[in-house]
Amino acid sequence: MPEPSLPSKRRGRLFRFGAAFVVLLAVAGYLVVQYVTGGAGGPGCKVVSAEGDGAEYEFTPEQAVNAATITAVGTARNLPERAITIALATALQESTLRNIDYGDRDSLGLFQQRPSQGWGTPQEIMDPAYAAGKFYEHLEKVPDYTRLPLTVAAQKVQRSGFPDAYAKHEPDASLLAAALTGRSAATLTCEGRPAATRAAGADAVRAALVRDFGRDVLEPAGAEVGAAGTPSPSASAPADSEPGTVTLPVTGDKGAEAAGRRAGPRGWQLAHWAVANASELHIKRVSYAGREWVAGNTDSQWQATDAKASADAGDGAGAVQITTGQ
Repeated sequence: MPEPSLPSKRRGRLFRFGAAFVVLLAVAGYLVVQYVTGGAGGPGCKVVSAEGDGAEYEFTPEQAVNAATITAVGTARNLPERAITIALATALQESTLRNIDYGDRDSLGLFQQRPSQGWGTPQEIMDPAYAAGKFYEHLEKVPDYTRLPLTVAAQKVQRSGFPDAYAKHEPDASLLAAALTGRSAATLTCEGRPAATRAAGADAVRAALVRDFGRDVLEPAGAEVGAAGTPSPSASAPADSEPGTVTLPVTGDKGAEAAGRRAGPRGWQLAHWAVANASELHIKRVSYAGREWVAGNTDSQWQATDAKASADAGDGAGAVQITTGQ
């Protein structure tokens, strides 16, 4: 004799309960991933216009790191902001500023460069600093590229099947370039929740600075840089630094000197670079020019630091201080 089955209504309630439980688990898992990775799956960073026109662009920590690298490589080559805007717009179109390992035919990376077309090996192209350098190398060969429409300049490098597609990214790329070159002060912020999968500490920050800007970026801090891009054992940190802190004195900032100010584009570029890399490198605080950004704040805005401390530090404009979570 067959066993009696559950009433259909009860079976329905159990099914709905089970389905709801699975959904709750999925949502909880998603929220945990977002917290741990700094919101890599959605906007966690924002850049705003310094012109007071309300323009802004929201992007993810992953995109922020790549945009900061593209910009740093460009300024290390002494290229103008227009070149960086062209590069950022191109990467926004080609990969949405994500270092993807796939594309049309053998296209790879931020700029969808093809090994078969002589852009480099797959491993090289997947290195954002290398890929950005190769893009700039080709862009510099375009006559009068700074005077060309962005679509024309980008197309002469990329040879895309959709040459007009770069135009729609110019406003966002311009905002990013202004912030990441340091021309627009205190305009880039991120939530900055530290990731759990990357090395942390001052040495990791120094290595990333060298990767993006070149070895000269650490010279003002008095650090001797080894062949691997990390400070040598004999290098001593500045006397006022603390464990887990990188202090970058900003000297020779021509933009600031010309305007009669101590704080200038070079300092703000380094400060914004640190904020963009906050999730990747476990950076919890960045200070410059009497302002401070702290990871994990609700609004993650740049705030004025203590007035007396700022005065004692010469308004804080003489150095960028990056404090890590370790």
